[in-house]
Amino acid sequence: MEAFNGFSQWIGFGNGGVITDNDPVEQEKTAKFNAQLTNAVIFHNALDIAEIVRQLQEEGYAIDPKDLAHISPYLTEHIKRFGEYSTHELGIQPEAYDPKLNVDFTRLREENLTSEGFGQAA
Repeated sequence: MEAFNGFSQWIGFGNGGVITDNDPVEQEKTAKFNAQLTNAVIFHNALDIAEIVRQLQEEGYAIDPKDLAHISPYLTEHIKRFGEYSTHELGIQPEAYDPKLNVDFTRLREENLTSEGFGQAA
């Protein structure tokens, strides 16, 4: 939860993260927009991570589920918060997404690993 909150604060950089509007409806809108944007970036990061895992597998690399357990979707290094963004691709229909990875996570369940120590990005 702390990692999510820190990531959410990083995403909501405007005004130092302070909601200055006194209207409760506007405050709620601001908080919900930030949560929606945070979740969208996390989802995009997860899609990128899955695609990289698939590419590595296609290249013949064996993917250890313990390594994947250390990867966080709260990555920020590749995000340009103050960059210029093109919107011409918004109308392009994405390909269907296959949510399955060809990685056997049963060993992690059998070893009963906790989330302790998995909070940092690799």
